[in-house]
Amino acid sequence: MQDNVLRLLADAGIRLTFDRRGYRPSLSLPGFEAKLLKPQNIVEMLHLGSRDLGFAGADWVAELKADLVELVDTGLDPVTIVVAAAPSFLVDGSLPRRPFVVATEYERLTRLWLAARGLDARIVRSYGATEVFPPEDADCIVDNSATGATLKANGLVVVDEVMRSSTRLYAHPKALDDPTKRPVIEHFTLLVRSVLDARERVMLEVNVAKEHLEAVVEILPCMREPTIAPLHHDAGFAVKAAVPRARLPELIRAIKERGGTDIVVSDIAQIVV
Repeated sequence: MQDNVLRLLADAGIRLTFDRRGYRPSLSLPGFEAKLLKPQNIVEMLHLGSRDLGFAGADWVAELKADLVELVDTGLDPVTIVVAAAPSFLVDGSLPRRPFVVATEYERLTRLWLAARGLDARIVRSYGATEVFPPEDADCIVDNSATGATLKANGLVVVDEVMRSSTRLYAHPKALDDPTKRPVIEHFTLLVRSVLDARERVMLEVNVAKEHLEAVVEILPCMREPTIAPLHHDAGFAVKAAVPRARLPELIRAIKERGGTDIVVSDIAQIVV
């Protein structure tokens, strides 16, 4: 999480300067005091109110049942909290209806999942490396998985999905009620969101003759209206629009078919609406 969050902040123009131990960075934004903690601790500090704002995984907010306000889902570091077991333990691809042992760091989420499925199991608390518990020390596990490669390497298969998680920006509710803190938090949130929005789009520029202008503008999925400027010697128009990155291949083909030329695509650093 740390690398992606630091890159996100850097792209938002927020510089961090670390102290010798690396736990208390200084932010280039005035009025902030920052600390690096494990995601579980960040959730706890936010819940207690000793910190106002923090990045953490949605899984730990759910596990700790923290009363927090989600400001932004960055979509970074996506993981799925899964139930996994060795194929030999399963009965017709499912967990048996008899008592078994499950290892997990997510005790609360696991108890909720067991109750919802009507299963009887004893929970063994793990402190990392949960996937190595089966088969000797547990029958199955509840753990986070990004690609499934670690589960596969340990001979486990996914049986069920508990929840999906990603890195998100959270605030303590009372911090948003504070008239001096709320504008600062909203500005920080705006900067973070501007980078995430920009990563979803690219700036597309195209030249087009007058007779083809409306046909090209018609298919541009711009944010509001495209920027249009006349070319030198009345040679047509230059059209510029921030378009979804995912639609770029089909857009370039369609623009060419409708008479667009000299297409230029560039990255966008931030988008503030």
